[in-house]
Amino acid sequence: MNDTATPASVAETGRPAVRTPANYKSATKPIWCPGCGDYSVLSSITKAFSMLALAPEEVVVVSGIGCSSRIPAYTSCYGFHGVHGRALAAGTGVKLARPELTVLVAGGDGDGYSIGGNHFLHACRRNVDLTYVVMDNHVYGMTKGQPSPTTEPDWDSKLAPGGTGVRAFHPLVIALASGANFVARAFSGDPNGTADILAQAIRHPGFSFVEILSPCVTFRPEQRTWKENVHPAPVAETDDPARAARRVMTDDGFNMGVLYAGRRKPYPLGRRADPVGVAELEAEFAA
Repeated sequence: MNDTATPASVAETGRPAVRTPANYKSATKPIWCPGCGDYSVLSSITKAFSMLALAPEEVVVVSGIGCSSRIPAYTSCYGFHGVHGRALAAGTGVKLARPELTVLVAGGDGDGYSIGGNHFLHACRRNVDLTYVVMDNHVYGMTKGQPSPTTEPDWDSKLAPGGTGVRAFHPLVIALASGANFVARAFSGDPNGTADILAQAIRHPGFSFVEILSPCVTFRPEQRTWKENVHPAPVAETDDPARAARRVMTDDGFNMGVLYAGRRKPYPLGRRADPVGVAELEAEFAA
């Protein structure tokens, strides 16, 4: 924790603590490529935490494997850097075991939609009260530029000459169809707007999914033009999944903002009144 920047507590002042993004940043220096959009996403995450005045010790940031999955090390919150594709499983476990904590799961399009794709579907379906942030750059950046599930089928590269020819995965459609209670898209080039969307996602009950377009300027330098392509969604958010589905199916991939904010009840949380002890568990296995 960053003890040097910890503000006075509520008990000491009688009012909610005022925190700045610096309160959530660790002393570990990010090592992404120069120009990577993930720098801005990290900034947006810490801004969102400060907007909500969350205590760093009451936040858990969980990730899997990939460039974006380094996020936990760069925050002063509790963190868990797990194995490839299993971040949502770990994050769900944390929230169920400690429902009073704010859980944010961070990852990328490879980690989240390929090996972690099945976890993504069922995390949306379960609707546990946590936030899933995916930094999507349509490429495997850490492993040197292979096509990812969201890569365009005709993207030509040395590793996939002529493109894969495989239809791209559509995260917002999948999230909505699978039952996510909050679905939004943001752009790393708009850190303040992204922070606002993240704050909304964290506040919203149930499973919140935020796709953040985060350019990989090393392996996909053409993504620098994304800043010219993104635009506010032409329609307001809705709590009607059918209406949201019609809108997202005609999406051009660059509509920014909240698509869907549902009213489905989150997965019930709460600790057992009579927790089972280790000795009791061991006895059951020994029987």
